[in-house]
Amino acid sequence: MRIGITVYPTYGGSGIVGSELGRDLADRGHEVHFISSFLPTRLTELNERIHFHEVEMMQYPLFEHQPYDLALATKMATVARAEKLDLLHVHYAIPHSISAILARESIKQKMYVPVITTLHGTDITLVGADRSYLPITRYGLQQSDGVTAVSKFLKQATIETFDFDEIEVIPNFICQYHYKHLDESPLRDELAPNGERLLVHVSNFRAVKRPADCVEILSRVRKEGIDARL
Repeated sequence: MRIGITVYPTYGGSGIVGSELGRDLADRGHEVHFISSFLPTRLTELNERIHFHEVEMMQYPLFEHQPYDLALATKMATVARAEKLDLLHVHYAIPHSISAILARESIKQKMYVPVITTLHGTDITLVGADRSYLPITRYGLQQSDGVTAVSKFLKQATIETFDFDEIEVIPNFICQYHYKHLDESPLRDELAPNGERLLVHVSNFRAVKRPADCVEILSRVRKEGIDARL
C-alpha cells in the first residue's frame, strides 16, 4: 500500500508512535509518505519506501497567523494525487483530521483517499480546556473513514465527550527488536550506583503530563524509608 502519515514532528508520544509505525510498515514492504511541517524527530533516514514531504507555509501580509491547516490540506491533496496514495493516516483529530478530510474532498472527483484518524489524549484535553472545539472535533471524527484510539480509557472518554463510538482500540506498541529487556544495565548502575529504586517519568514535560507529581511521589516514597531516585 501507499500510505500518507501526518504527525506532529516534535518530541511527543504521538509523533514517536506515528514515526515508528511508518518505519515498520515500510519494513513490511509498504510505501510510506510522511507529510508534516518538518522531519519527525524519530525519522532519522529516508529510503525508497520512506519519503518526506514538507508542508510549506505561504508568506502573505494579509495573514496575521499562517494558516497551517490549509497548507497541510493542500500538501496532502498534492501528495495523494502525485503518489497515488491508498489512504491518509493522521494522528490527532485537531487539526490533522480536518486537513485530511478537506484534502480528500478536494480531490474526490479524481480519486478517493480514505482518512484514518488516530486519537490521542490531547484530543480530549483540548476540548476540556475549550468547549468551542467540540463541534469541529466531532465533525472530524464523524467524517473520518476510520477512527482508532490508543487505549480503552481514551475510547470511553471520547464516547462520553463526543457521543461517538465507532472507534477501534489499537494500543501503542513497543518494538521488541529495538527495545530488549536487559538483565544487567550499565545505565542503571550509573544512575543508581548503590542499588536505589529508580522512578522514571518519560514525557515532553507539558503541564498536562503532570511531571511535578513525580517529585511528590518521590517524596512520599522516601518518607516510607525507601532509598529511591527520580
